Amino acid sequence: MTQQPLIAIRDLTKTYHLGDVDVHALQGVTLDVHPGEFVALTGPSGSGKSTFMHLVGCLDWPTSGSYLLNGSVVSEFSSRELSQIRNRQIGFVFQGFNLLARTSALENVELPLLYAGTRARERRVLAKTALELVGLGDRLAHHSNQLSGGQQQRVAIARALVNEPSILLADEPTGNVDSRTSIELMGVFQKLNAERGLTILLVTHEPDIAEYATRRIVFRDGRIRSDEPVQQRRNAEVEIAALALEIDTEERTA
Repeated sequence: MTQQPLIAIRDLTKTYHLGDVDVHALQGVTLDVHPGEFVALTGPSGSGKSTFMHLVGCLDWPTSGSYLLNGSVVSEFSSRELSQIRNRQIGFVFQGFNLLARTSALENVELPLLYAGTRARERRVLAKTALELVGLGDRLAHHSNQLSGGQQQRVAIARALVNEPSILLADEPTGNVDSRTSIELMGVFQKLNAERGLTILLVTHEPDIAEYATRRIVFRDGRIRSDEPVQQRRNAEVEIAALALEIDTEERTA
């Protein structure tokens, strides 16, 4: 029996009307994403990948075409239902972290649960568990200005995970961190995908970051130009271990 797609997109278009100019951000995109896939969406700026991500995340409406989420037609959902989907079924991670500066890591992660009406004691337990999952169990009380860029992004990932969504959407999550931290963050995504079966869609303009996924879709001019498995997938855990060994060797020979 064929597994039902978690995301089923058919002939999706999106046109923005800017004065007298029509910008065709998406021009007939069709694809399926199945549960447990780790998909990288790549392409140059203006290719349509972020627009596509916003439509999948129910943050915007398509001009035409259809979008089925777990077998349900998204265009038929009410505003209340869409809000519940964004809060419970889809987790969002953005390039800019979007953390509240004057609150702790734990309080930042609790926010989606607060909006969902979860009781305080349960919120703390779930938020603590999510932070431990991304390796920040010892940073619960730290504020944003006490955390590195990579740690702030881990808090953002924990916040996206706290309601146990079925889909994680990450838009340029390594855009504001250095190369080593990028590898560490991709290690978090790979672990979540492998161990928890989380479906991940990741937007990146960096070809090397796309190599951590299992499938790569290339956008150009609002269309899909290629959709293929990643043949030589990078393993973040192996690369982090190799970097640690290299640093240790350099320190001992210095």
